Amino acid sequence: MSTIVNCAVGTLAVYTPTSAKPWDRRRVQHLYHRMGFGAKPAEIDAAMKRKPSELVDALISEALNLPLPPPPVWANQGYKDYKNFNQEIIPQYIEWTTRWLRDMYTNGFREKLALFWHNHFVTRSETYICPAYLYAYHKILQQFCLGDFKAFVKATGTTPAMLIYLNGVQNNRFSPNENYARELYELFTLGRDNGYTQQDIVESARALTGWNGFTEICAPIGFNATFFDTGTKTIFGKTGAFNYDTLHDLLFQERAEQISTFICRKIYRHFVHPEADETIVQGLAKTFRENKFQLAPVFRQLFKSEHFFDEEVIGTIIKSPIELMVGFFRQGGFAFEKQDTTLGVLYIGGELGQELFQPVDVAGWPGNRSWLTSSSLTGRWAALDLGLYGLYSTEPESYRAFAKALSPKHDDPVLTAKAIVDFWLPKGLLREADYAQAVKTFKWEVPENYYANGSWNLEWEYVPAQVALLFQHIARLPEFQLN
Repeated sequence: MSTIVNCAVGTLAVYTPTSAKPWDRRRVQHLYHRMGFGAKPAEIDAAMKRKPSELVDALISEALNLPLPPPPVWANQGYKDYKNFNQEIIPQYIEWTTRWLRDMYTNGFREKLALFWHNHFVTRSETYICPAYLYAYHKILQQFCLGDFKAFVKATGTTPAMLIYLNGVQNNRFSPNENYARELYELFTLGRDNGYTQQDIVESARALTGWNGFTEICAPIGFNATFFDTGTKTIFGKTGAFNYDTLHDLLFQERAEQISTFICRKIYRHFVHPEADETIVQGLAKTFRENKFQLAPVFRQLFKSEHFFDEEVIGTIIKSPIELMVGFFRQGGFAFEKQDTTLGVLYIGGELGQELFQPVDVAGWPGNRSWLTSSSLTGRWAALDLGLYGLYSTEPESYRAFAKALSPKHDDPVLTAKAIVDFWLPKGLLREADYAQAVKTFKWEVPENYYANGSWNLEWEYVPAQVALLFQHIARLPEFQLN
C-alpha cells in the first residue's frame, strides 16, 4: 500500500477567504462533510452568505445546545421487567439504533462526534446485552462529546456497558482485573506505551476496584465499598490511597501533555487528514491543556483554521459505511424518517462492516482505507443502488426537486449534469472527457433533437429517472468514496 502524504499547508490562524482560497460551495461542503453528514443544496446556499468562522461557531453552538433525546420507556428496565427477555430486547435495540440514525440526519455535528467517540470509548453490545446499558452508554457519548474530556473519561468508565465489556465489574480487591486500567491508558487517554508502565497498570487496577454493585441483569451497577482496595498505590511515581476519582485527577495532572497530544492527533486524523500534521496537533494540544481539557475550544480552533480549509485537505478521507448511506439521504434532502429506510441503512452499515454499537474490537473500526476492499466496494455500489431504487419507487419527484435546486439553468442538460457531479464529488472531475461521459449518462435515451430544439427541461417526464441514472454513475466513481 502506498504511503499517505499530507501536503496541506496553513496554520491554526483563522481562515480568511482570498482569491486563491475562496469561500465557495466546495469549502462549504467540505465543512459540512467533516462536521456532519453533508448539507442540502439550500443549506449550502445559506452558508455561502455567512463568514466561515461564524458558521463554525453556529454549528458548534447548535451541537452544544441540543437537548438529549428523550429516554425510551425501557431506559431503566431490568431483567425482571421482561416477560421474554431474548425476544423483547431485539426491537429495543432496533428502536434506539434507528433513532440514532435519524438523529445523524437531523443533528449532524453532535452525532458525528458521538459516532467518533463511540469508536474511541469502545464497547460491544453483544457483550453487555442489555438495552438499558446501551442507552446509558450512548447518552454519555452525546452528553460529553463537546464537553469536559476528563469528566467524559470518568463517566464512561462507570457505565454498565464499559464495566462489563472491559471487566471492571470483575475488578475487586480480592482479585484485581487489569483490563480496563490497561485500555484506559493505551486506548482512551495516553496511547500505546506512552507514559505508563505495567506496574502503573497493576496499581491503577487496584485504584479502580469497587465498581461491583451488580444486583440484577440489566440493573444499574454501583460502587460497593466492600470490594474496594483501600491500600496505598504508587502510580506515575506518586504514592497515595488512590480511588476512582483521585486516579483520574492524578492521570490528567501528571500526563496532561501525553493525553492532549494523543487525543488531538486522533481528532486530526479523523476530521482533517489521515496523516497527522504534528505542528497542527501540538497547537491543538496546547489549546486543549489551556482550556482544562474542554473539547469545544479545540474543535472551534480546528474548524476555523486556514489549515482545515486548505485545498490538500479536501476529499482526503474515505467515507465510512454509515457516512456513505446517511450522507446520501442527507445531502440529497431525501426523506429519511421512515422505519424501512433507517432499518435498511442499519442493515447495510452492518453488511459493509460498520454495525452500530458493535465495533470490531476494543480498538474500534480502523477506518479510512480499511473501509475499501474489492468486495466492500462492490457492496457499496449495490447498497447505493438499493437506496436509489427504493427512493425512485416511492418518491421519484424528489430527484427532480434535487436537480432543480442545483441546476443553474433548467433547460441545459450539460450544466445540470455538471452541477450534480460537482455537488457529489469533493473536487469535481479532473477531465472534460469524464464530464462528457456524465452528461451522456444523464441524457439517457432522450432523443438529442429534444435537447437541441429546447423541448427538454427539468419538467420533462423522465427527469427523475435521468437523475437516478446519473447518480448511479457518480456513485461508481472513485472520487465519490471520499469526503
